[in-house]
Amino acid sequence: MTLLSDNAIQKLVQTSGLIFPFEMRSLQPCSYDVHLDSRLIRFSGGSVIDAESKTYPKDSVHEMKIPAEGYILDPGEFVLGSTIEGVSIPKNLAARYEGKSSIGRLGLASHVTAGFIDPGFRGDITLEIKNENTLPIRIKAGMAIGQLCFFTLNQEVNNSYGDPILGSHYFNQSGPTLSR
Repeated sequence: MTLLSDNAIQKLVQTSGLIFPFEMRSLQPCSYDVHLDSRLIRFSGGSVIDAESKTYPKDSVHEMKIPAEGYILDPGEFVLGSTIEGVSIPKNLAARYEGKSSIGRLGLASHVTAGFIDPGFRGDITLEIKNENTLPIRIKAGMAIGQLCFFTLNQEVNNSYGDPILGSHYFNQSGPTLSR
């Protein structure tokens, strides 16, 4: 695998719509900065989420918009967010979502576990956001929250994400998406 440079990322944006919308100011030497969308899903209530069946108690899932003044994420609080930017990953690439160091140094984790993006994936990136600090952290819609790195594969995949044979759960997702 080879990590793509800014030149390669920009060329793929122009030729295959790799990132949408694309802003030149977000292009870094070998990554692309992504920004927090205004939609969040937060969890509350005393019920239990079943990890095996991926079922949520109806009263525990709350969809909301981040207010103009921002959303205060309490210490230990977990929410799902999303990137403003979407991606369309070709069959010969994979990508990784990584948090920005400037955000991580505040104690804000913007992806708890799932940072890998398969070849063929199309859609926004759901973020698993958690405040690891002992102080509340204000997050705002539009803030730079993470970065995407792109890698070439040694060859194209046979079955890309979204192929019916794979049963892909998140193809064309828009906004924060619950576990399926």
